[in-house]
Amino acid sequence: MERINNPIARLFVYLGLTLFAVYSIIPFVWTALQSFKNFKDANSRTPKFIFEPTWDNYAELWLRSIPENGAMISYFIIAILLVLVCLLLFVEYIPVKSSYIYWFCAASFALLLWGIPQYVDVNKFYDYFINTVIVTVGTVVISISVGCLAGYSLSRYTGMAAVVVLISALAFRALPRLAFILPYYWIATALDLLDTRLLVIIVLVAVNQPFTIWMLRSFFMDIPKDLEESAMVDGANRLVAFWKVIIPIMWPGIISTALFSLLLSYNEFLLVRLLTVNNWTLPVAMSPYLGGEDPRHLMIAAAASVSATVPIVVVILLFQKHLVKGLAAGAVKG
Repeated sequence: MERINNPIARLFVYLGLTLFAVYSIIPFVWTALQSFKNFKDANSRTPKFIFEPTWDNYAELWLRSIPENGAMISYFIIAILLVLVCLLLFVEYIPVKSSYIYWFCAASFALLLWGIPQYVDVNKFYDYFINTVIVTVGTVVISISVGCLAGYSLSRYTGMAAVVVLISALAFRALPRLAFILPYYWIATALDLLDTRLLVIIVLVAVNQPFTIWMLRSFFMDIPKDLEESAMVDGANRLVAFWKVIIPIMWPGIISTALFSLLLSYNEFLLVRLLTVNNWTLPVAMSPYLGGEDPRHLMIAAAASVSATVPIVVVILLFQKHLVKGLAAGAVKG
């Protein structure tokens, strides 16, 4: 695509993109405003944009009881999260090895999640959030690990067996998910895995694996074979060449695939709802508030929606540079 040099044409392009961005973000902004309203303001006939905000909806959603020093604990948690996000955003400018910072932030976040219930009487929604984190991370790690190996091998092997595997994966992905509910349920019952996080991870990996294999294969096919062959000439075996040479080049593509896999597993509703009773994830946990039976659930549903959306927004902001690189690499051949 050629660059638009006409200033008037560029003005219209930027204006159109701005209007589209505003149109896309308005529903989330309105939902966020609703989450900070009391019952009277939220159900007012005339929409209110200026009101006295309240944290009661979030407190009712996340807490069973509010501690005496709840404000101080909240500010402390928010401060820690802001520090961790800033470390991840400016990791390139910190004179420390990036991997150390990533591991430190991951360990700090895990420690924070473990420590919150020790000092605060959390509600069931917090347990659902923990389930979502465990299920999403487990699904992404397994899907990307298997997808990298499968995608690399299928990109280098061009025999009929590779074609059969790819077509079979595509056919499996194209089938409706309800077609697998009974087999999954029967196997889970036989193995005593029903209503467990492990079952949800296994099912989501099986559902998302064809997507990761196809997407990673397309990225691997853009990498010349000469790179790993050169490493193998220098004495490395294929696995070492794959890990030391191909993976660093593929990193943007891996992150892009991981983000898409994360979104698919994070937003899954149907399979989680049918295969679990107590170990729900956030999309299923929000469903009781979206029924409209109780008018007060309007604000709680808004608070739950914002709470479920903010982590994904933060993750996308942290990895947007790698996402753009990965998508650009997959869009240009050679």
